[in-house]
Amino acid sequence: MSKDVSFKNRDRFIQLGIAISTLRKMRGLSQEGLAEQAGISRSLLSAIEAPNIAKAFSLEVFYDIADALEVDPADLITASVLPDRIFNKQK
Repeated sequence: MSKDVSFKNRDRFIQLGIAISTLRKMRGLSQEGLAEQAGISRSLLSAIEAPNIAKAFSLEVFYDIADALEVDPADLITASVLPDRIFNKQK
């Protein structure tokens, strides 16, 4: 069961999804690849990354995605502008 995102958090979830998508692409990962590494479905990742959808997801999923991207979870939270140290990390 998915919880609806409140209006006040809508933009935050969208920004987080965009940051995940951007970092995934910079790491050279497909949605399928990241989803597999994070242990989630590709359809869930697609919904999280969709720029026009505010998809609520668990903190556990968030941590799994951060681990798969090899990034500190705090950096994804503050990722309206991702720091250079995240973008420049080599795979």
